[in-house]
Amino acid sequence: MQDEQNPTNPDIKHRRIRSFVVRGGRMTEGQQKAYDANWEVYGLEVADGRISYEEVFGRTSDVVLEVGFGMGASLVEMAKNAPEKDFIGIEVHPPGVAKLMMLAAEAGINNIRVYCHDAIEVMADCLPQAQASTFQLFFPDPWHKKKHNKRRIVQPLFAQQVANVLKIGGVFHMATDWEPYAEHMMEVMEVQENYENAAGKGNYHPRPEARPLTKFEQRGERLGHGVWDLMYTKISG
Repeated sequence: MQDEQNPTNPDIKHRRIRSFVVRGGRMTEGQQKAYDANWEVYGLEVADGRISYEEVFGRTSDVVLEVGFGMGASLVEMAKNAPEKDFIGIEVHPPGVAKLMMLAAEAGINNIRVYCHDAIEVMADCLPQAQASTFQLFFPDPWHKKKHNKRRIVQPLFAQQVANVLKIGGVFHMATDWEPYAEHMMEVMEVQENYENAAGKGNYHPRPEARPLTKFEQRGERLGHGVWDLMYTKISG
């Protein structure tokens, strides 16, 4: 992750904080075929610039954004379980994007779209401002070593970037299985003046039923590992 810079200045896009670390994005032949077959239906191009949710989905609805959806199973399940909502996933890992689109096609759902690009740039250049109802960040890289903590995506600047795309009353929902990162998330979010902790100041939120329990999380529960959900409501611009 690079040093934090002003994310709205087009002259320094190349110096923006990054939302990811690339870890081998080469796709198998099968993944490439799935990607190519489904991109026209589910893919959104950064080059097209600022989108309209109504035009993308053909209706007015609550829009849920998720950054870093991994292989997409959880996000597709959420979209399938909430047909009245529309979902946009942002993921830089092409195999994960291919898998999500394949799962969406198999499920026959049309209320999901995807960007295969850095989330920070998508948020700044492509997403409508102050319109999304929910922003999800589940199990981001915790960067365990103290010297790497500054690389964690949840920082004051990122909290503001999320606020930019959320409407008033919209929710920033985070989840992590690393308690020190949960503490870091809360430390960052509790001092943000335009957010309010939905569970009450200093409290973690019970896992909402809308967030599917992943196999990874189920295994962690059996081993006695905890998962911490944090939900913050945008209360001002």
